[in-house]
Amino acid sequence: MGSSPSVPEKSIHEFTVKDSRGQDVNLGIYKGKVLLVVNVASKCGFTDSNYTQLTDLYNNYKDKGLEILAFPCNQFLKQEPGTSEDAQNFACTRYKADYPIFHKVRVNGPNAAPVYKFLKASKPGFMGNRIKWNFTKFLVDKDGHVLGRYGTTTAPMAIEADIKKALGEK
Repeated sequence: MGSSPSVPEKSIHEFTVKDSRGQDVNLGIYKGKVLLVVNVASKCGFTDSNYTQLTDLYNNYKDKGLEILAFPCNQFLKQEPGTSEDAQNFACTRYKADYPIFHKVRVNGPNAAPVYKFLKASKPGFMGNRIKWNFTKFLVDKDGHVLGRYGTTTAPMAIEADIKKALGEK
């Protein structure tokens, strides 16, 4: 399964995405950081537990080299209905999210964001490349390579040991 020919990039650091206000962000700025990339939604049954634990993980490991990159997505029962800025305000106000909330993206289908095509090609899941639901998480190493993929029902704190290992902790 490996990398798809339609995804020539070898590292997440090769991508440029949009922030919640539509400004370009070159993901190369995260070289040397361990990343947890998550498709988020504000009106999902998994929202509260995931945002709470993502914020806890970020607060515990941001000074050790962890960055969480959250991408709002409205593809699953339209559970992220507002604008990208609405999604950012929700996460930052309600969950004190201090990590970046990017522009809304599509994660599946022909119009999926290129960064998500790369993530899915790097680590296919139970349903192949398709993302099943909100809060699918990808752990990315300091060189921009995908280490792991975790489904919606895997709580962020359940990934803590893998994050510590990626950060070089025991």
